[in-house]
Amino acid sequence: MSATKLSLLVSVSICLGGTSLAHAAEVEAAASEGTNEIIVTSRAEILYRVESTSVARGASDPLDIPQSVTVLNEALIDDQGARDATDLYRNIAGITNFSYSGVTFRGFRQDRVFYDNLRGDPFIAFSVPKLFNITRVEVLKGPSGMLYGPGEPGGLINYVTKVPTEQLAAQATLTAGTYDRYGASGEISGPITGNGTLLARAGAYYEQMDPFRNNTREKTLILDGGLTAKLGEDARLIAQVTHYDQKNRGARLRGVPTDNDGNFLADRSWNTNEKTDFLNLRATVYQARLQAEPADGIALELATRYFDARERQQYHEARGLVDTDADGVVDASRRELRDQERITKGLTFAGNATIDRQIAGIDNRLLIGADWYREDADFWGRTVPFAQIPLLSLANPVYGLSGASFYDLEAIAKRPTDTRSTRYGFYLQDQLHLSDHWIVVGGARYDRYEDEDLLGGTDYTSGDWTFRGGLIYKPRDDVSLYASWSEGFEPQDVASQSPLAGGPFAPITGEQVEAGVKVALLGGKLQGAAAVYQIKRRNMLQIDPDGDSSDGVDDLAPIGEVTSKGFELELTADITPDWVLTANYAYNDARITASVPGQSLTNAVGDRFANAPEHQAGLWTRYQFRSTGTAIALGGEYVSSRLSIDGQKVKPYAIFDASIIQQITPQLSLLLRVDNIFDKTYAASGFVARTGHFPGEPRSVFAELRWKL
Repeated sequence: MSATKLSLLVSVSICLGGTSLAHAAEVEAAASEGTNEIIVTSRAEILYRVESTSVARGASDPLDIPQSVTVLNEALIDDQGARDATDLYRNIAGITNFSYSGVTFRGFRQDRVFYDNLRGDPFIAFSVPKLFNITRVEVLKGPSGMLYGPGEPGGLINYVTKVPTEQLAAQATLTAGTYDRYGASGEISGPITGNGTLLARAGAYYEQMDPFRNNTREKTLILDGGLTAKLGEDARLIAQVTHYDQKNRGARLRGVPTDNDGNFLADRSWNTNEKTDFLNLRATVYQARLQAEPADGIALELATRYFDARERQQYHEARGLVDTDADGVVDASRRELRDQERITKGLTFAGNATIDRQIAGIDNRLLIGADWYREDADFWGRTVPFAQIPLLSLANPVYGLSGASFYDLEAIAKRPTDTRSTRYGFYLQDQLHLSDHWIVVGGARYDRYEDEDLLGGTDYTSGDWTFRGGLIYKPRDDVSLYASWSEGFEPQDVASQSPLAGGPFAPITGEQVEAGVKVALLGGKLQGAAAVYQIKRRNMLQIDPDGDSSDGVDDLAPIGEVTSKGFELELTADITPDWVLTANYAYNDARITASVPGQSLTNAVGDRFANAPEHQAGLWTRYQFRSTGTAIALGGEYVSSRLSIDGQKVKPYAIFDASIIQQITPQLSLLLRVDNIFDKTYAASGFVARTGHFPGEPRSVFAELRWKL
């Protein structure tokens, strides 16, 4: 490489504000002999553009998928300083916070998560997925039972993990910020043999901070490693192991009490938990994938994933508000102490093959696959009742008067549960290219599921078919119009299958009709998608008012139906060669359309679903200054008013954040990040009246020094 070309590449790296050369697109240079003229063109938009996704099983162009898909890549995650899943929801039309890692997804509460298209989420119960070892987040919206088996109808989130790289790569970061936040991380990846047949990756992440809620402290350690063995030209075996260790003091976090109009009754820092309370998670994940192309037009993947997670917690749960001075205004909260442990182990096997062949002169992409998953979940809990615990003031909370050491926990009987869930199925889908303009997609899947209450002796086994169909019309290569129909289902909770409750019951079903348009115009400089949809969810259980409860168990009946209708818009655009914009908007109307008078479905109020906003919008824009090596970015999020589970208003909010990225040397850059710039007090979501709304984070600032080889 000539000195001129080398200096040019360094210059472009500086101009892109910390982005590696792999992210710089369409760099052209011309240096004529005897002159100093250099012409450089670059596109900022390539930072966020993704041209392929695996969330529809097998690498696919999003324009060839007849369903809404959103993909967030590593560059966007880095620019926004995202640390966990909740930091990214504003970038996805149709998703807002519900609680912890749970979301409202096209009107429905859910927390369905996959890793590399495999079941097995180690962040069980109340822990939130971290992003250190994640390179891409893929979102498939709507029911996806044909592709992934049992699950909720709103959609699914698939995290794509980092794997060893073909070329030597290394990076390290140092982080410091408000709320005593500090941390460090490092990664190295590349070939470890001379011929490049063996690749390796190792990474470590640690961060600690004292968040804004009283008594809280968070410590997170992640250790991640991978090994790739090339088995000839067309096959490779990828093995990975990841260990997570989270220690959260003053948790499990609940909300802050509000009145019926959504006004906080205490400072947003208020917390029912003591300093001695905690929520600790330890989990280890093992994963292996064999990827091969045994013949031209055939791609094969066989995979397995196992995790072992233990979540231990002691926390004070709010049990209702009290008016201590009889002035008509509640001023304190009752609390009970809960001592709990969850141990969950999951094992999955999956395999699929994609076959591209012509049949009768028609191009076909045939997808064949099967998967099996088993999860064992053990739980025990015990409770110190609120009558033994001092009240906690809303205005002037006094801590240190309660905690595990104040009570004889061993004298309290544990309440154990022990369940086993098994899911397995097979599927077949064909994508026919009828012409240069028309694509037809159709598929079917059969699943069996076995749920066992190992202590109560209840078990339930059944099966179901799900189907998917779609039609795509492409008037040109960069425009796709589509219509689709898809199904999904969810087995009922094991506890609901008891004959004493009237069980067993058929699964909850979901059905979606969707139509939309996707574009990648101007050579990819303008990417957009718009979709309208309707989802019907049926067979949700409610207490049967005509049932018999003389046996001490309320009878249930599948008498619920919810209809969710909406419109979504997502856009990524190059406004200029240095200015990129991403924006999204979602409208949703989720209502109960079949029920029993006087009753309500879980997570619903009247005919409305809790935490389901009608309007949600997100914005992120980034501009790079070539001359100084600086990039600035500004983002915003808007969520309209909602109702909590108990029908209290959750106020609308709009918040803004910003990032500045300064390239110092070709390898060294500095990120300055400000969240909630105007220090807005708001509720991220609602819950029940006794625990209140989950407060959004106040203004926070952190800086991150980044080195990248």
